[in-house]
Amino acid sequence: MSTQESGIFPTTDHGGHGAGEHGHEEGNHGSLKSYATGFLLAVLLTAVPFWLVLGKVFDRSTTTAIVILALAAVQIVVHMIYFLHMNSRAEGGWTMLALIFTVMLVVIMLSGSIWVMYHLDHNMMPGMMPDASQTMRAMSAAP
Repeated sequence: MSTQESGIFPTTDHGGHGAGEHGHEEGNHGSLKSYATGFLLAVLLTAVPFWLVLGKVFDRSTTTAIVILALAAVQIVVHMIYFLHMNSRAEGGWTMLALIFTVMLVVIMLSGSIWVMYHLDHNMMPGMMPDASQTMRAMSAAP
């Protein structure tokens, strides 16, 4: 009696497809060329910000920060396309829809949090404003 027949290693029915297939659509899982392109782009998008900071390319640090944030956004897109294989055709478009929904939620939460914190700071800390001491004196002097 073999080990498969004895129940030690039970066999499973894969419904007409091989054990290596998982019901995914036939899609491009990447070639060596696409992975190499993605890798080179990722290295370039990592090295350029280091060069910008270490070489002090821009006079203002805010300009450097904005350029680095833009390069970071481009690198996220590179990773999603070349390594995660996300496009409008993958998984019938559901991965792209989930990504758009996630980005929308993050933008709403971040902008709402910043808006609330700004208004809390503005409304709760009037003594910290430069001309607030003059305003407070004028208010206390009024009858």
